[in-house]
Amino acid sequence: MHEKLPHGKLAVKLIALDLDDTLLNTELKISPRTVSALRRAASQGIFVVIASGRPESAILPFVRELDIAGFQAGRYILALNGAVIFDLHERRTIFSKKVSGDVLEKIFLEAHDRGLSAEIYDGSIICVSEETKWSRTDADLSGLTLKVVRDFPSLVKNGYAKMILSADPKDVDSFIPVLREKFSGAADFFISKPFFLEVMPPGCGKGEAIAFLSDMLGIDRSETMAFGDSMNDESMIRMSGHGVAMSNGLSAIRDAAAYVTRKTNDEDGIADFLEAFVL
Repeated sequence: MHEKLPHGKLAVKLIALDLDDTLLNTELKISPRTVSALRRAASQGIFVVIASGRPESAILPFVRELDIAGFQAGRYILALNGAVIFDLHERRTIFSKKVSGDVLEKIFLEAHDRGLSAEIYDGSIICVSEETKWSRTDADLSGLTLKVVRDFPSLVKNGYAKMILSADPKDVDSFIPVLREKFSGAADFFISKPFFLEVMPPGCGKGEAIAFLSDMLGIDRSETMAFGDSMNDESMIRMSGHGVAMSNGLSAIRDAAAYVTRKTNDEDGIADFLEAFVL
């Protein structure tokens, strides 16, 4: 297969990075070589932005691992798949969107009738309608604490940036077209993992958040780069000037990207690409 690689160095002023299966290896760590490459980028004034489906509290440990928050170029994180942008220097949210409580309640009740469970991130807590193997997987990945909320409809009435529905992959696959038909324009839906169906604000994604941030910083879209592996990375892969799929990523993401890394997330794929084509 023809390699999807740049011809020479790329002009980049902002790098957005997904966490799971992209920045993180299978041990959920950032390799020393990747830390070095990203610190070098930030020290050169290239904005380094973690863009994850996780909440802010579950992203901060990796910001500390990169040790870039002290740089002007390391001050922003993008949480909940683009529904929130947080400024670490000013300790405030500069961008946020929510799904309305009425919509979330209706979606939850329909999901519950079909046997799907639900999750909401609330700070460092994952509020769940019931504890399942799927919610335990999320807790293990994020390092957050599970809390079972018996009256889940009352919880979601205030509206949230994201709700996760989980079940066996076949049940997730069959439910998503139903939701897209019934709630078109009220929420967006996509699958982040085979067993996770994410409910997001309409018109909100990593790509839209990166566009907002780059516009705010006066960075031309052609000078942005995004690394990802899964369907929740597609918008930023497509909307950035240089969309880069991990070689271990889904085939649909590799097809959508301008470039594909030569190495996987377990082989310093990001560092290898940045050293060769950016730094």
